[in-house]
Amino acid sequence: MSLIFVFIDGIGLGRDHSDNPFTSDYYESFDRMTGGQPFTSDTEAIQNGNAFFSAIDACLGVDGLPQSGTGQVTLFSGINTARMIGKHFGPYPHSKIRQYLGEDSIFRKFQKENGRTCFVNAFPEVFFDYAQKRNRWSSTTLMTRKAGLRLNSVQEVLEEKAITAEITQRIWRERLSLDVPIITEADAAERLVSTASEHDLVLMEYYLTDKAGHEQDMDGAREILIRLDRFLIRLFDEAAENGHTVMLTSDHGNLEDLSVKTHTRNKVPFYVLGDGLHHFHNIRSIQDVTPLSLEWYRSTLFG
Repeated sequence: MSLIFVFIDGIGLGRDHSDNPFTSDYYESFDRMTGGQPFTSDTEAIQNGNAFFSAIDACLGVDGLPQSGTGQVTLFSGINTARMIGKHFGPYPHSKIRQYLGEDSIFRKFQKENGRTCFVNAFPEVFFDYAQKRNRWSSTTLMTRKAGLRLNSVQEVLEEKAITAEITQRIWRERLSLDVPIITEADAAERLVSTASEHDLVLMEYYLTDKAGHEQDMDGAREILIRLDRFLIRLFDEAAENGHTVMLTSDHGNLEDLSVKTHTRNKVPFYVLGDGLHHFHNIRSIQDVTPLSLEWYRSTLFG
């Protein structure tokens, strides 16, 4: 059994409004998560069979709008880094909190329990050139490197061991002129589940939701959510069939309110599908995700 951690950047639970793409159209995967409730701030916590959904805090007791740097370091470490530095900070992790993506990260905590960890995203050469030249790594890539893991590149995509940022590999082929095949969202979901069979924790990051929120483009948001929806539907089905647990959450709100270009202070979704749901019932904020995930993992080891 593996924990498949799907991190979707910049999705919150907002009002049922014309500027909210989650309520403007129907998406089966998000409907499944909420047990048929609207994907809004009115959604109530629910356990439906082997699935659990709740809205959790991303503001961390700090004024201002949540940002990716402090939000993600907190999410992946269990340490309230926004409160530690007295502000929200992003998009990259603040110099005073990067250390918490080392020994305190979810990857290292699983590894200390002999867990096999994996960051399934792949990156093109242009990303490595930029990051190394400026020494600017995102929270997920920095955490991966600090855990002694290799970041995936085009080779792992060709070997069907990694997933590109937009899931289908189309952008890599059409915009970056890389010789990779275009795949379906279902293909990518099956690839993620296949990777999970060889690991105890697999992390996937999807950031185009946050990008669409900043662009305030409803049509673009719909296109992204349609692709993500297809991916999640197949992922939920395949993970359940293969005995894996899926955990999905975000670092802050954004896409749910296209009337503003900024992030929001809305709560974010937290969803678990699979065994051991009781370990997550008391979750309150993104700070709880890593410690409760470790508790879940220990229970799978010791029963």
